[in-house]
Amino acid sequence: MKINKREKLLDRMGKSWLDFCQSYDGLSTKDMQKTGVIGQWSVRDIIAHVTTWEEETLKHLAAMLRGEKCPRYSVKYGGINAFNALMTETKKNLSFPEVIRQQEDVHAQVLRFIASVPEECLDSKSRFRHRLRMDTYSHYPKHAQAIRRWRASEIG
Repeated sequence: MKINKREKLLDRMGKSWLDFCQSYDGLSTKDMQKTGVIGQWSVRDIIAHVTTWEEETLKHLAAMLRGEKCPRYSVKYGGINAFNALMTETKKNLSFPEVIRQQEDVHAQVLRFIASVPEECLDSKSRFRHRLRMDTYSHYPKHAQAIRRWRASEIG
């Protein structure tokens, strides 16, 4: 039986997502809020950050499907780092349970969205797929690695 693009993509996303979640599995709420994982970010901040980029992918992929052009972060925010700082500041007062609830809700939305788009959008060379890859399954491993490095040095 031939596996279609969507199944292959969802499998790839699922494995990358699971690895990200496993990178912080077993940490206490207190440990997840310790700063210094990436700069001043805590694991909690990283989870909120990953959720922010999943929110961005939902917004921008929907715009792509409508034929709209996505605004450039350099023009709208002064760059990716400025956007990340703004979103970190915006989400800093969310409680830890709110961060986790938002993460679960938004990730489920991403999966439902991918399940609903026309298969031709999922071609590995399309702009749609590039945006999805950058915001999700190639983004998760960067943060999983950082969390694991921090855990090895901080938590032991």
